[in-house]
Amino acid sequence: MGFLDALLGRTKQAPANLDSLFLVPSAAITLQTAAGLTPTGSGSVCFRGAAGAAFAQTQDDIVNLLNNNPDAPDVEVSSDGFGFTWLIVHRDSDDTAGLCTDLHAVNTTLESEGFGSGLLCSMVAFGDASGRKAGLVYLYKQGTFYPFVPAGKEQRDNMLEIQIRDELTGELPMEKDLQRWLAIWGAPGL
Repeated sequence: MGFLDALLGRTKQAPANLDSLFLVPSAAITLQTAAGLTPTGSGSVCFRGAAGAAFAQTQDDIVNLLNNNPDAPDVEVSSDGFGFTWLIVHRDSDDTAGLCTDLHAVNTTLESEGFGSGLLCSMVAFGDASGRKAGLVYLYKQGTFYPFVPAGKEQRDNMLEIQIRDELTGELPMEKDLQRWLAIWGAPGL
């Protein structure tokens, strides 16, 4: 960080630590015992795409690259109402470790193909017997997690989100700034 950055109050962004995704399987056990939430087997990576035919072709190339690579997971592509692209990965609900490995592979592939600056988050979906859904969201640019629990049309269950944060604080790097706990309405799997 330079003198001008310090003078203007700017801080350096923490680098993403994608290996934190490998901590989610043990956190899933805690979520199951503490809140009754189990993994659904769905996960996704969200990124901001650029406009134009060149980006669309590049995105298609990346999806084909991932789907044709036997070491990478097969992905589906979805777009939400806010213009973000989601690459969705599915696994058996009891294979959270495999799902997190797949999400890691998607993120690192996007990074290596030059899309690191557009990566926003990764999400692992959870649910319970009553149909309640929750997402454990990894903020790429912060290197931290936060819970997102939708509770109806553009409503959140803030109490459950706080409970999940408190339960997982010792296991995952949790986001402390609540203003970064963004709603991910329309996220695949939720």
